[in-house]
Amino acid sequence: MKIIIGFVFIATMLISCEPTNDSKERKQSLPIVGTWRLITGITIEKGDTVITDHTKNASFIKVINNTHFAFLQHDLNKGKDTSTAAFSSGGGTYTLVDSSYTEKLEYCSAREWEGNDFKFAVTIQNDTLVQRGVEKVESAGINRINIEKYVRVK
Repeated sequence: MKIIIGFVFIATMLISCEPTNDSKERKQSLPIVGTWRLITGITIEKGDTVITDHTKNASFIKVINNTHFAFLQHDLNKGKDTSTAAFSSGGGTYTLVDSSYTEKLEYCSAREWEGNDFKFAVTIQNDTLVQRGVEKVESAGINRINIEKYVRVK
């Protein structure tokens, strides 16, 4: 009898346990965790639209875990062509609520970008991630719409 009462008590406790708010948010959020390769970027600034194919001269990846993101970009000529040689990186924390994704950039090779928050609307369909938002960095004179299309690295 004591065993049955103990079992009923434990079962009742387990059934009544609810996940924390953080784990609820993660379960309801988009499957954004992973490594993503940037394919195309569109920037719209002062009425000018620039479309960039990020598969030709450079490689750009974004890595997202449960709490942080990081990005890395470098030219595909391994720095040998000084006219196209480039490397940039950055990272920080992020929040994701439904499709609202906000990056808090804590580290960046372009130091004036550090300490800024960037809000994006994200959509994920199959292995494609699209993020749309405004990049505003007053100290650098940046105020533009940025639309980026990524594919999941497998």
